[in-house]
Order: sequence, then structure tokens, then C-alpha cells
Amino acid sequence: MANGPAPFSDIGKRAKDLLTKDYNYDYKFVLSVPGSTPMGLVATGLTKGQIFLGDVSAQYKSGRTVVDVKVDTYSNVSTKVTVHEVMPSTKAVLSFDVPDHKSGKLDVQYIHPRIAVDSSIGLNPSPVLNLAAAVGHKDVNLGCEVGFDTASASFTKYTAGISFNKPELSASLILMDKGQTLKASYVHSVDTSNKTQVVAEMTHGLSTLENSFTIGSAHAIDRYNTIKTRFSDNGKVAMLCEREWRPKSLITFSAEYDTKKTEVAPKWGLALALKP
Repeated sequence: MANGPAPFSDIGKRAKDLLTKDYNYDYKFVLSVPGSTPMGLVATGLTKGQIFLGDVSAQYKSGRTVVDVKVDTYSNVSTKVTVHEVMPSTKAVLSFDVPDHKSGKLDVQYIHPRIAVDSSIGLNPSPVLNLAAAVGHKDVNLGCEVGFDTASASFTKYTAGISFNKPELSASLILMDKGQTLKASYVHSVDTSNKTQVVAEMTHGLSTLENSFTIGSAHAIDRYNTIKTRFSDNGKVAMLCEREWRPKSLITFSAEYDTKKTEVAPKWGLALALKP
């Protein structure tokens, strides 16, 4: 597929990943078994309180087609069929869940050297339509996203954003919540090797005039160990420690403490990802 601008969903993603990705306050286990054949398997288990949730995913690749199937502990089956280059620079994705007969959805993504378009439609009598588009030139991306519910003939969302990205920094500004909220984020690499990064994110309610902010950092101690921190204006402090104890196998410890609710015990979680 041709190279082009990042899709609209990538605007602000770098800051979001630094502040939220891999933070987990439960017990999680992931086992990936890639095979020499086109088939690969992934087993996931998650303990939330007294509830255990698990699923097994299989992926099959054949030419331009990729089929993903996932079965969870409640016998729900999710299927996704991806066809690359169904037309020049175009990818189509068909997804559906069993037994939910209303879950079918068709996504079509087109990437051009100057524009990226992602559209989706629900495969049911009253579908929800989503359309996202982004244009980019060099380090700047500009995009928008709209959602329309055909049943109620109303917009479910409309969002616009702009981002500026370089290897050492990333800044974005997003107008979201149907124009009611403005979110700005900034990521900066302290050193040229990107071992230490700092991030700040602020939201402003245009109608409520309420502000909130979150700051964080990520530091790679060495090639095997990473530490992340996060602090929000609501008083919550979080920390994450991740170690790659063997190639592509990670153990991650996360903790969060609410400084405004000292009577509540801190939350913590442990995640183990194995890839033989």
C-alpha cells in the first residue's frame, strides 16, 4: 500500500499511548504462539476481582487476505477478514460477532500520498456511518471525523484535529465531543536517543469552562527496562515498570494511588506477555 499521511486516529496518539498504554490494574496473561505456517495463536487471560475473562485468537494469512478469529470465555466468536489492495491503495475489513447478528461492519481504508480516508458502515437495517479523513504534508497532519446514525438521522460525533510531528517532539490540538471540548497534547524527547520522554495533555470545556490536565514521563533505563509515570490534576498518581526478561516477552507492574482518597488502598496490577 502506498505511503501517505497518518490516519485521523493517529492525531494525539503518541501522547495518549505514553499516558495510558500498558497501564493495567488487574492480573493479565498473554501467550503468543507464532508458527512457521501462516497460522498464529494468541491466548489472553484477565482476572478482574473475582471474575476471570479469557479468549483465544487465531490469525490466518493467505496472499492479500488475513482472517482473525477470537473466541472468549462466554462463547462469543469475533471474526475479522482483511483484504489488502482490494483496489489500488485500498484495504477492506469485514468484521462480525456471533451470536450478535447486528454487529456486522464493513471498513474501507484508502491511503494516498497526500490523504488518508477511513470509512465504516454497520451491516444492519439502520446502520451507523463513520467517516474519517486526514491530509498531510511533511510533518503536519490535519483531519476530521464524523459519525451519523441513520435510525435517528442525527450526528453521533464530529471531531477535528491537527498535529505536528517530528522525531523529537509531537504536538496536537483536537476539537472533540461535538465541539464542546478542546484537547491539547505535547510530547518532547529530552535526549536525542528518545530514551526519556515527557508528555503533557490538557482539556478545556468550551461550555463548562472546566480544565483538566495530565503530565507523564517515560524513561528507558536500558534496552530491557522501562519506567513510566503519570500525574493528573484529580490527584491520581500512577507508575509503570516494564522488563523484557527474554526477547519479546514482557513483565509489567502498574500501580495507581488517589492522593485525594487516602482511605482507599492503591490499585495495582501485573501483566505477563510470553512469546516463545
